[in-house]
Amino acid sequence: MPGLTSGKAAGAGRAYAVAVNLSSTRILCAALLAAAAWPSQARPVPAPTRGQLLYETHCIECHTTQMHWREGRKARSWTSLKAQVLRWQQAANLAWDDADVEEVTRHLNATVYHFVQPQRSARTRLAGASAD
Repeated sequence: MPGLTSGKAAGAGRAYAVAVNLSSTRILCAALLAAAAWPSQARPVPAPTRGQLLYETHCIECHTTQMHWREGRKARSWTSLKAQVLRWQQAANLAWDDADVEEVTRHLNATVYHFVQPQRSARTRLAGASAD
């Protein structure tokens, strides 16, 4: 009967392995469920810039993204982009000041054009800081 004893031992070993596997699977499932229920660490949406707000309020109605990517676009540099923003705000009688034109230009440059922006002088930075 030695063969019978080894068969029982082998069966017990398999049963133990199945129990360990089942236990590991249950622990893994519990961990996954707990992770799914845990509040996600979503990044907060950044507040829109003044330039974005001005653009979306006054320009987006006519100037879709396609407008900026068309072959005949007028903006080919930071300076020409700023000139176009100034031109169109005047055409729409928006009466934006220089800071508004600058902010919309920055918004368009950051989201669409990616032109090299000229460095602002120390005097310009100080004037902009005091205006805030």
